[in-house]
Amino acid sequence: MLTLYTRKDCPLCEELADEVHALIAESEHSVEPVDVDADPSLKEKYGWDVPLLFDGDTEICRHQLDRPVFREWLRFNP
Repeated sequence: MLTLYTRKDCPLCEELADEVHALIAESEHSVEPVDVDADPSLKEKYGWDVPLLFDGDTEICRHQLDRPVFREWLRFNP
């Protein structure tokens, strides 16, 4: 499962979520959105530095989808 750190009313967050969902639509992967504003420790850790896409503790991309990196991740995580 992928984790998307986001916040409410964030256009970049919505854009990244839409792109990721489109790329994983035919896979068994899922994305769990996590609102950084709902958790004080996450808000302190990431501040305004969202969206962030993670696989466990591994950051895949930040602020916008890095398609080559994400496709490489998909290749190794079918």
